[in-house]
Amino acid sequence: MQDDAHDLPATVDALMDGLRADLEELAAIPSVAFPGFPSGPVHEAHDLLVRLLREAGVQNVDRIDLPDTAPVVFAEIPPPDPAAPTVLLYSHYDVQPPGDESLWLSPPFQPTPVDGGLRARGIADDKSNVIAHLGMLRAYGGRPPVGVKIVFEGQEEYGSAFDTYPQTRPERFACDAMVIADLGNLRPGTPTLTTGLRGASEVVVEVRTLEEPRHSGEFGGAAPDALLVLVKALATLHDVHGDVAVDGLRRESWSSTGYTEDEFRTLAGVRDGLPLLGSGELGERLWSGPALTVVGLDAPTVEGAASAVVPYARAKLNLRFHPRQDPNEAQARLVDHLRSLRPFGVPLTVTPGDTGPGYEATTEGPAYRAARTALKEAWGEDAAYVATGGSIPLVNGLAQAAPDAEVLLFGAQDSMCNLHAPNERVLFSELRNTVLAMCAFVREYATDFRRDAAR
Repeated sequence: MQDDAHDLPATVDALMDGLRADLEELAAIPSVAFPGFPSGPVHEAHDLLVRLLREAGVQNVDRIDLPDTAPVVFAEIPPPDPAAPTVLLYSHYDVQPPGDESLWLSPPFQPTPVDGGLRARGIADDKSNVIAHLGMLRAYGGRPPVGVKIVFEGQEEYGSAFDTYPQTRPERFACDAMVIADLGNLRPGTPTLTTGLRGASEVVVEVRTLEEPRHSGEFGGAAPDALLVLVKALATLHDVHGDVAVDGLRRESWSSTGYTEDEFRTLAGVRDGLPLLGSGELGERLWSGPALTVVGLDAPTVEGAASAVVPYARAKLNLRFHPRQDPNEAQARLVDHLRSLRPFGVPLTVTPGDTGPGYEATTEGPAYRAARTALKEAWGEDAAYVATGGSIPLVNGLAQAAPDAEVLLFGAQDSMCNLHAPNERVLFSELRNTVLAMCAFVREYATDFRRDAAR
């Protein structure tokens, strides 16, 4: 194709039937890379992508094999000339487990039409974005106006050794900009650039007070109840408004785009009449401030509970923190808070778990200028800037491997696509516009990059 802006929409529209067929084929493969699931479908998805890349005109297709990790598709297209930049394109082809299949309106690995799109596990997260990258390559006949490095990961959802691999081979991942397509728009129809990712950390807190349960009638009231101790400790983590009350966790105001309260209530499934937690703007609570969630609790179940003082209880906490806060510092603040407590005089055992950094992008370089132009061309309006409370560990690994590269996060998902939930879906309008935006981005970026280099 020619890279005239007037030709791009027609070119992309002509590709959509084929892209939809490839998306259906890919989404029908149950490529779950979690322990206990068969590895065959993961390798089947890998092999399909290798074939699709070759058919799109990519000649240099390789794989990266790491211990206990699904194969990573790695492919390269050399720059068309020495003055052209190189763009790294990232997505992943593995998916979350389907969960309770009784909650699905159709079988999770049977792509099913919905209004304006398709439903299947992983069809939005992240197979739609894999297909969007392929769409851009097809639009240019495998010869885009930039050099390209392609990374399709096969074990992102569970985590793997690949998270820390890029910084060990920086020459392999060297680039001028990267498009991390593992997320999408704030809402359908709103072009969105995600500029920040909160960091994440886990901490386990446990209490042991008795050798074994004791009759609550004979011993309750004096014998220390481990569950009461734990509950009292957990209650100190938030203030009366629901804001995190752990000292030293960074929180800043949020002035960019965000959800309306009604949108958030719908997305979160908040029951009618209930308040939201915390104070301040939603963006501050969700993206530029900390969040603490009790994600697991070991305690006697209500069903079949004995009338006894509880001797042992344990909770797992998930901490999300400001993109620019050091992950070890953030985790240490929470650990120190818990270890300083003595609920009813009882000490707590606090065990730090995994912790990972957030990320905040610099948004003033030529790649961001090109992306803003491209997203406006695709969706017809200016791009919104948002952050996300989720984490993509590989972003930091890639950023360390290519520290001077601009990092852009956009894609074909949207906040209403039910990723990681039953009835996940993708909209054809978002997929089409993402392909168009990627095509326009490489065109604009090649032009801007040359212009900046000539100054």
